[in-house]
Amino acid sequence: MNKTALIIVDMVRDFTDPDGLVFYPQNREILPNIRKVLDECRKKDVLIVFMQHKNRKGKYDAKAAAMRPNCLEGTFGIEIDPMLPVDEEKDYVIPKRRYSGFFATDLDLVLRENGVKNVIIVGTKTNCCIRATVTDAFYLDYEPYVVRECVATNSDVVNEVHLQDIDKYLGHVVDMKTLFTMLDHGTL
Repeated sequence: MNKTALIIVDMVRDFTDPDGLVFYPQNREILPNIRKVLDECRKKDVLIVFMQHKNRKGKYDAKAAAMRPNCLEGTFGIEIDPMLPVDEEKDYVIPKRRYSGFFATDLDLVLRENGVKNVIIVGTKTNCCIRATVTDAFYLDYEPYVVRECVATNSDVVNEVHLQDIDKYLGHVVDMKTLFTMLDHGTL
C-alpha cells in the first residue's frame, strides 16, 4: 500500500472556468501542471483525492452568505475541471464547505484507512484552502508537500508569502522536478 496521497483542492469550474462565478486566470494557468502531477501520481499508484468545494443551494450558511455566491450544488460550478479526469473506480471526491479539506469531511478517515502518511497538496487558493488544508494536515501528523507550480491565488505576492510560511512552519514546498524525483526514488 502506497503511503502517499495527492489531494487536489477545489479545482472546480467556478474557480477554473472563465464562465465560473469566482474565476481568476491563475487557476487556469496551473491546470496543465496539476494534470502532469496527477498523471505521474497515477503511474506511481498514489491515492488520488479531489476536494470539491460545494455550498448548499437555497440553504443558509453564514460563511457562504458573507462571500460572493459560488460553488452552489446543482450548478456546473462544482464540477471538477475536465482537464483533471476523475477515475470513478479509484479516486475519491470529497465535498467540503470550509477552507480546510479536513474540517467536517471524512478526508482524515479516508487517508488513515489507506495508510497514508504523506500528502501532496495542489490546487487553489494558496492563502485560504491550501493553507488551511496544510495546517490541518500538519496538526494531524501527516507530512504535507505543496507543489509550487501547482497552487495559485489571485496575487503572486500573497501566493509567495504563504508558500514561504508553509515551507518554514508546516511542511515542505517543492517544485515539480523535485516531486517527480522523490516519487521515482520512493522517498514519498
